[in-house]
Amino acid sequence: MEDIIKSQISESARVKQAIADDAELTGRIRKAAEVCIEAYRRGCKTMFAGNGGSAADAQHLAGEFVSKFYFDRPGLPSVALTTDTSILTAIGNDYGYEKLFSRQVQAQGREGDVFIGISTSGNSANIVEALEECRRKNIYTISLTGSKPCKMDASDLVIKVPSESTPRIQECQTLIGHIICCLVEEAIFGKEYKK
Repeated sequence: MEDIIKSQISESARVKQAIADDAELTGRIRKAAEVCIEAYRRGCKTMFAGNGGSAADAQHLAGEFVSKFYFDRPGLPSVALTTDTSILTAIGNDYGYEKLFSRQVQAQGREGDVFIGISTSGNSANIVEALEECRRKNIYTISLTGSKPCKMDASDLVIKVPSESTPRIQECQTLIGHIICCLVEEAIFGKEYKK
């Protein structure tokens, strides 16, 4: 057990260090934050979507924007498209699971918003359909995926965790989401609210 514990920790640290050492990848994280900052300054919102553990990440990161991250400040408009069971079951029942997020984007998304799709495989059909709806509505799309080529590579901005291991990808997607939240909060509120 001790060997497994140490191995898991070491592998997690290795993938995170690979991200830190990749200037192109950190540049993509910075670009994602800049896009969100600009959207918020225009009075727009972010929308998050994912399945399974990625659904939990979507809710987590939307919560960081609406509540707070490092310090007290006004909330930022953000929606996790994974949370309303009546909406989810209605869409799933009436239109099919693959329409789960695209239907919500069609109903609630506006030009200038930002959609962030989270998937370890990068091939979630319901996120791919949401990306297509975003394109129709001129909503900027960001995808967080693993290292393999995938259908979500069609996003405006793709941030690929350099791993094929689902747990490592998920850990790093949370880290990347936290970094984006930190940069957005600091850029919009840092000087006025940070004490």
